[in-house]
Amino acid sequence: MDNELIIHIEWDGPFKLDQLSELNNIDIDFGIYQIYGSHPIYGADVLLYIGKADRQTFCQRIAQEEWIYNCDSKSVKVYIGRLAGSKTPGANRWSLEIELAEKLLIYAHSPARNTQNLNSVPDTAARKVHILNWGNYRNLLPEVSGARYTSKYDNIQNYEMGVHIKNLKNLSK
Repeated sequence: MDNELIIHIEWDGPFKLDQLSELNNIDIDFGIYQIYGSHPIYGADVLLYIGKADRQTFCQRIAQEEWIYNCDSKSVKVYIGRLAGSKTPGANRWSLEIELAEKLLIYAHSPARNTQNLNSVPDTAARKVHILNWGNYRNLLPEVSGARYTSKYDNIQNYEMGVHIKNLKNLSK
């Protein structure tokens, strides 16, 4: 794929809510995070939320969410994902990659408590994004492709499998 943007995310966790103060280093503690906990419909220890900590630390951002009010806050688990690569991009590029990764991961996984990015994904921006999840990524897919979750292949229903097989058979004659 031309100009494909591959985003590597190295996941770590679980962390309890009372351990968030450990994630307050302004040089490294930002990226994407997952929250697991109890949900009245989906049960215990389920993916509740995917968020981003951009230009603020995981500690600062997650504290704003008030997860202590979850019905079973002692069981809430946090997984953090830091973008990884061979070189560190500038702050604006870093923010763009964090934003694209968050939107695409939310769209692909539909966490119970996310309300934004569930019904739409930034189509043209995410079309060539490919996310590779590494480490302790928990219940996320190991790979998420923007090509699959954008309109790039919206016309796939126009393809008939039978026609494709007939064409293959004709080529082999």
